[in-house]
Amino acid sequence: MNAGAYEKGLDRCKANYVPLTPLGFLDRAALVHPARVAVIYGELQRTWAETRERCYRLASALVTRGIGTGDTVSILSPNTPAMIEAHYGVPLAGAVLNTINHRLDSEGVAFILRHSECKLLMVDREYAGLASAALDLLDNRPVIIDIEDHLAQVGPTIGETNYEDLLSEGDPSFEGIWPTDEWQPIALNYTSGTTGDPKGVVVSHRGTYLMSLLQMTNWALPHAPRYLWTLPMFHANGWCFAWAITAAAGTHVCLRKVSADTVFDAIATHRVDHFCAAPIVMGMIANSPDREPLEQPVRVLTAGSPPPLYVLNAVVSMGFKVDHVFGITEVSGTPVSCVWQDGWDDLPAHDRGKLRMRQGARAAAFEGLMVADPETLQPVPNDGQTTGELLLRGNTVMMGYLKNEGATHKAFQSGWFHTGDVAVVHHDGYVQITDRCKDVIISGGENISSIEIEETIQNHPAVLYAAVVAQPDDRWGEVPCAFIELKANAEPPTEAEVIEFCRQRLAHYKCPRRVVFIELPKTATGKIQKFLLREQAGSRDAIVRLASNG
Repeated sequence: MNAGAYEKGLDRCKANYVPLTPLGFLDRAALVHPARVAVIYGELQRTWAETRERCYRLASALVTRGIGTGDTVSILSPNTPAMIEAHYGVPLAGAVLNTINHRLDSEGVAFILRHSECKLLMVDREYAGLASAALDLLDNRPVIIDIEDHLAQVGPTIGETNYEDLLSEGDPSFEGIWPTDEWQPIALNYTSGTTGDPKGVVVSHRGTYLMSLLQMTNWALPHAPRYLWTLPMFHANGWCFAWAITAAAGTHVCLRKVSADTVFDAIATHRVDHFCAAPIVMGMIANSPDREPLEQPVRVLTAGSPPPLYVLNAVVSMGFKVDHVFGITEVSGTPVSCVWQDGWDDLPAHDRGKLRMRQGARAAAFEGLMVADPETLQPVPNDGQTTGELLLRGNTVMMGYLKNEGATHKAFQSGWFHTGDVAVVHHDGYVQITDRCKDVIISGGENISSIEIEETIQNHPAVLYAAVVAQPDDRWGEVPCAFIELKANAEPPTEAEVIEFCRQRLAHYKCPRRVVFIELPKTATGKIQKFLLREQAGSRDAIVRLASNG
């Protein structure tokens, strides 16, 4: 056949091409399961039909107020029904959703509102004080809408109206403003601040649609999962589970405050069978005393800083089925996972735990992963020893950083997204992160992995979390400095005892020269803010950064 035959009469048209977007998941869930419970929040329950109507009312009300295509609408709220509705109502108005971390300080919130050029801000009244302080720092204030929540602490009223009254302005028959191009932005997510300088990550309708389906297939979500919101929705749209659970016509079980008690209560009361957990939540569960084994299996995705081995083993022993994944805001979720292999269940518990700590392999719906020299792109051998940078390439990768072409160009250098994570590749092809590029300690010309030291320290029975950074040294250039958060009621070790504990398990040059006992600073997703620790340790990186900011 003439190859040119495939170029004639096979054009893209409305019948065979519709821009990809996760917004259609809402219509389908309400059509097929209108009476199924979509949202649970305390005693409140709403069906999919009710939830769909509220989302379209929100979209209609925003459009009536002049919000349109390309405008930024922000929300400052914990994991509440309003947060779920915003994931549909805001983009159905043609706008870009910006979910803000409510654990930021007022300067951080003000930076996001200013940088995103926010047109309208919805504020949970518990955080009205934070929002007011941030708004005082702005020259151009957005429209403010109060979210009144029956489970919240009552804060001041700062908006021109409240969320329920806003919805009452909307038309439930509104058809929505759908993307004409799947490359249009759907959300703006700011990086979590582990480096101290957040960047605005712009993600598309196409990327979030594909990540939502990836989450359903890679984790193999069942029909109608009952999903507990412990992962903040302000973190990469809850790894796109704000849309994925809807695609599965599941139930969103919202939690305003996360603790071991609220997690176990939700499992018992609402038959929760899935949730995502940052390392800090895993630690809460692992250190929760006197818990009976689960009566039903509950699946957990964990990502972020690798949880300590004892935490993973403790959570698994309670009956949780834990899957370790890797993700980053810039790829919209977690497209890399430690897929459990046949035969691994027969291994000793310690070996199973070490395997579970690997980040693993790319999902079937994600196109490219490589560990390589970031300059030459030469892949590292599969020896579990040689390090390189973890590079990603796929359709869920961000559009770029808002108003930051330089950072975007650097991140996409050579056609790969540079994660900034140092990793090795094991013989079976699974990757394992050994450090962040900026966290590698170079002591006397030797590269030292801070994660290796942290894992060693976290084997100490009194240690809850450990973080290791570089400390300047006149002789060696840099040496490790360990910051340790102890378990409650544990017998505290001395600095000398921790160092000796390490010397018995590590090469001596890898052992910390200084140990500081503190409560470690963390982001809302449980990532330790090492830039603050580097400042305390006086690392050269911190000195350079402070000088450039000064």
